[in-house]
Amino acid sequence: MSRKLRMEYEGAVYHVISRGNYRADVFRDDETKAAFLKCLGEAADKSGWRIHAWCVMSNHYHLCFTTPQPNLVEGMRWLQATFSLRFNRFRGERGHVFQGRYKALPVDPAATGAVCHYLHLNPLRARIVTLAELGDWPWTSLPMLRVARGRPRWFSPEEALGHAGGLDDTPVGRARYLKYLGWLQEDAAGKKSLEFEQMSKGWAVGDKEFKKELMVAHGEMRATARRGDSGPRELSMEHWEEKVAACLAALGKNAADVAAAAKGVGWKVAVAATVRGSTTASNPWLAQRLNMGSPFRLSRLVGECRENPTAWRGELKAIAKCKA
Repeated sequence: MSRKLRMEYEGAVYHVISRGNYRADVFRDDETKAAFLKCLGEAADKSGWRIHAWCVMSNHYHLCFTTPQPNLVEGMRWLQATFSLRFNRFRGERGHVFQGRYKALPVDPAATGAVCHYLHLNPLRARIVTLAELGDWPWTSLPMLRVARGRPRWFSPEEALGHAGGLDDTPVGRARYLKYLGWLQEDAAGKKSLEFEQMSKGWAVGDKEFKKELMVAHGEMRATARRGDSGPRELSMEHWEEKVAACLAALGKNAADVAAAAKGVGWKVAVAATVRGSTTASNPWLAQRLNMGSPFRLSRLVGECRENPTAWRGELKAIAKCKA
């Protein structure tokens, strides 16, 4: 039986949940949790996601994010595959890190803030921390919400703050948000009104009308897939192509140059490194598109460029200058 089609569309909000294989404690130490959050930031940069909230527990994680482009599958594939590769390499292990498919519940945009509250309160519900410790527990997005300085561009706390009574992203508003979470944890009626018990269940988070609209859209997506029309994967590849074209234009290169130049020439490496760093483009796709031969060789060259960019400084600077 084929896998169910993921619901992907522009501006979609998701509550994503993924567990360790056999419910194992994948995130059993702080170093592993930090490594996962680093991967999450890279995935958000590559995919253009707006991350609203997260919570990393010992054997699973929760995410709430918006996808401006329909690229849930591409971004999650990169996130889980990259983290699994790094995890196994660090541990000297092999095999699956996560249990089957991740769960991705489409979220009514109006309920995004409620999902954020649910994620932020998760360690308190699990009795890992006390209410006094909740704001400083480093494995949810709450500490980043509380301090504006140094936030990455992909983090978007406005939904959580706004849903908690129209709070502003100011020191006063952020302090009030923490008090709101404390009230919400103690108020059973408040949690019931936000349907906390449904945040991780079913197939979507939202009211009946939102789910009805999703069902109609899902039917149209299934019909599109059967016809073989362009889908999210093709749209992602169009984005990769646009990025490559912009990089080549910044360097004054064209298709003839790609075909004629040596496979490992510096400007090709610079283009590959830029595209890999800002999209979910795969090594095989880039190797073919840039005529760079083996995907493994491309991966090695990109890694060298990232670790010590001095040799490619001119090309990288030209690309960055043109905002490719």
